[in-house]
Amino acid sequence: MNWEQLDKQLTEIVLKRNQLSQMDYSDESYDDLEEELHDLEDDFNEAYEEVLEPHLEKIYSKLKSDTDILLPSAYLANIYKEMLPDANGIVTYEVEGKVGVPIDSDQFEKLDVRIVLIPNPARFVLVMNGKQMKDLWRSR
Repeated sequence: MNWEQLDKQLTEIVLKRNQLSQMDYSDESYDDLEEELHDLEDDFNEAYEEVLEPHLEKIYSKLKSDTDILLPSAYLANIYKEMLPDANGIVTYEVEGKVGVPIDSDQFEKLDVRIVLIPNPARFVLVMNGKQMKDLWRSR
């Protein structure tokens, strides 16, 4: 599996999502960017659904959740916070708020628990009550 390519495609989607979140619906380029984003997400799902689904199955099992597993693009946030580059110059991302896919589990009865897909490295992250908590899976 070429994790670098997955990260590259995922990062491109995240950048476009961030760009789209800064635009007003009335912006004349909004629809074009949104269409481009949907195409990128479709390509990402097609390329990586079979790769990521087994990891999601393990995550759901570990969390004791019977919530349906969705396409990889469903786990994306609408906006990502860019962090300062690390020592290797790689920009990482964080999320906050009600983002990602909600998970039902008896382990987390009264909590808002969600799973979000984040790039650099590609990883599924647990978000509880709007706070990014921990990585559930990492690509490298």
